Amino acid sequence: MSRLPPCTARDVDRALTKKGLVLAHQKGSHRYYADAVTGHIVTTVPMHPGDLPRWLLKKIIKDVGLSEEEFRSLL
Repeated sequence: MSRLPPCTARDVDRALTKKGLVLAHQKGSHRYYADAVTGHIVTTVPMHPGDLPRWLLKKIIKDVGLSEEEFRSLL
């Protein structure tokens, strides 16, 4: 298993959209993504410039129920 590649918030946004999550709303620079079926908020992504910290990327991946390999395939 290799390390996660550096990802910007836009990369994560595209991957979550491919997974089927929808943008529920945005407050300031944070986007809240919801499950398309249930409508429950699943995770939050800060839309800041630069790469997301690795710990935050891992938390987002865990929140949406993906493995790191599945996330890599969505990038």
